[in-house]
Amino acid sequence: MAIKKNDIRSDKRIVLLYRELLRICKLDLDDKEFGVLKEAMSLALDACQDRPVKLGDNTIFHALGVARIVAGEIGLGATSIISALLFDFYLDGSLASEDLEKFLEPRTVQIIDDVARISRIDTQKSNDQGENLRNLLLTLSSDIRVILVKLADRLYFMRNLKNLDRAEQLTISAETFNIYAPLAHQMGLYNIKSEMEDLHLKYTDSEAYRKITDKLQETKASREKFIAEFIAPLQQQLTDAGYRFEIKGRTKSVYSIWSKMKQQQVDFEEVYDLFAIRIILRSDPKTEKSDCWNVYSLVTDHYQPNPNRLRDWISVPKSNAYESLHTTVVVPGGKWVEVQIRTDRMNEIAEKGLAAHWKYKGGSDQADMVNWLNRVREMLESPEPDAGDIIDDFKLSIYNKEIFVFTPKGDLKKFPEGATVLDFAFDVHSQVGMTCMGAKINGRSVPIRHKLSNGDRVEIITSKGQRPKQDWLQCVATSKAKSKIKQALQETKLAEAEGGREILKRRFRNWKLEFEDMNINKLLRYYKLKTATDLYYLVAIEKIDLLEIKELLQEKDKSPAQGKPAEIADYDVEKIMSSGLKQDDYLIIDKSLDKLDYRLAKCCNPIYGDEIFGFVTVSAGITIHRVNCPNATQLISRHGYRVVKAQWAVTGGDIYLPATIRVTGLDDIGILSKISDVISKDLRVNMRSVSIDSTEGMFEGNITLFVKDTRHLDVLIKQLAKIKGVLSVSRMAL
Repeated sequence: MAIKKNDIRSDKRIVLLYRELLRICKLDLDDKEFGVLKEAMSLALDACQDRPVKLGDNTIFHALGVARIVAGEIGLGATSIISALLFDFYLDGSLASEDLEKFLEPRTVQIIDDVARISRIDTQKSNDQGENLRNLLLTLSSDIRVILVKLADRLYFMRNLKNLDRAEQLTISAETFNIYAPLAHQMGLYNIKSEMEDLHLKYTDSEAYRKITDKLQETKASREKFIAEFIAPLQQQLTDAGYRFEIKGRTKSVYSIWSKMKQQQVDFEEVYDLFAIRIILRSDPKTEKSDCWNVYSLVTDHYQPNPNRLRDWISVPKSNAYESLHTTVVVPGGKWVEVQIRTDRMNEIAEKGLAAHWKYKGGSDQADMVNWLNRVREMLESPEPDAGDIIDDFKLSIYNKEIFVFTPKGDLKKFPEGATVLDFAFDVHSQVGMTCMGAKINGRSVPIRHKLSNGDRVEIITSKGQRPKQDWLQCVATSKAKSKIKQALQETKLAEAEGGREILKRRFRNWKLEFEDMNINKLLRYYKLKTATDLYYLVAIEKIDLLEIKELLQEKDKSPAQGKPAEIADYDVEKIMSSGLKQDDYLIIDKSLDKLDYRLAKCCNPIYGDEIFGFVTVSAGITIHRVNCPNATQLISRHGYRVVKAQWAVTGGDIYLPATIRVTGLDDIGILSKISDVISKDLRVNMRSVSIDSTEGMFEGNITLFVKDTRHLDVLIKQLAKIKGVLSVSRMAL
């Protein structure tokens, strides 16, 4: 039903949201900017008439929601707020560029156009997420505010995912986790990055998300008591020293806690750094560095610091402008606590990233961001990049810790942790990298694979006879180095392939065979190659026997199917089920694909009751994965078009499928017998395999067994956890 203009303008929800937006903007906009904002709002209200709903409501709510995030949580000015308010209507044609040019500056119109352009390329209809990322990053070159507005738009989507169907939830969550959360991190928007990661976990592993949030709520009182006791003596010391300050505790994000639990294989109770203490000083810009170090001295006078955990991002800020002094101290009883020391200015930059950095620097000091953008663009220049490589390299270039090294002239350069001499050489110049033979670090000669350390002074050694090699890709960490090496190797391959093509062409003439597509395609199928270039290259380097090619093409009766067998991934899983039940009886997939075979994925071993989806493979039909499978995010974000709906069917019989549990405990006499008795005798569960390791009085092992469903598995886990000496029991994906 169409919504009348009067109804929209008088909607109390819209009035309240608009007033809230004006309140947020009050201190940052002048009268002229307020006038333009009001005109933009009026235009948006006119444009939203007869529009289909978005995220369950009229599009004006989406527009206002994004504008509020841009203004309040990112802290951008009038240009960005107006762009956030109008780009959706410009995107679908409700507003034309002529409508905008009447009252907006050209720069604002351009930002609206760029945000709309990004929104067109990352829709659910696109098949290639790597290409989406490429286009999105290339758009960054026009104005950083474009991506900041888009980040706000994506955050609003994530906050309202409950209004979308399950397939859209999974696809948008995966794309957000792989692309937008890393971008938010690079822009210094840690709060937005953390919320995106938390919401991704909420929609891909809701059980883990719920368990951690429940635990955080249960331990809130004791955590607040500990924080109050910890900061009490510090407050007194800082007050006596004459500082104006604020001290508060910050709990780690749900995703960060979950990630630590996974990486360290520990329970919630064993994650020791659930929170950090933040000391924020109201300090004069001229004395803020010395003030932070003086406060550090006061903190470490009272609590013992861990010298290996000192992080000085005040003297040398991170690439995204983050500044802070971090240390980890121990309190009586052995508990470790992270303390962050920063000023109001530094804290605003930490909260609002580059937007706050511009506020203090006047938008002129963006050297680090420009350098990062240049590195990203160089990465995208790689010929025919793989979508997965683009995403992996992009995330690697953002999330890696930084190290700082010096040129022979004393210039400071930043690299990701793990960078080598070869990375440094390519950073200096592509040609220097191509001809790099090694380096002198602090006066000592080292090979190209040598990893750089903080404070190194690096001088590159080159040779005209040096050329990039395939194994160089294994000893570089930066996107620039990887892309340049790949580009050089590709150029070499193309040159070799051209020679191979001429060799093959001459041989075809000698054999009285036509050098045509039909024969070349037959060879590609036989050798399982993707392109003719690959074939010519292998011929050139003599990896393919020319006599074998001759025999293959002259034996006309031989079917291509008799060639070398394709490598088919084995996704099959053994299963025990009641007599008469077939796969079709317990799984339901997309009807349009019901003729394809499907198997349960070994990477996550789904069982009845798990939330699942199907993934269409190239040669092995459909594999069924758990939604929280370790590989799910990558599969959905890189190949979302190959994801199909799947669900368990209601059956009359019991279905037993394999699940693997991990058990750890004290290596007491008879403990394994007790575990076996609970599984086999008490619960009558069949075991498929058992693998146990014991060391220093502790044991840990994996047990694969057949269960009916997730409830059956939960009961089993709870019963095993009750055994005296068993410390933890959990389900494993692998």
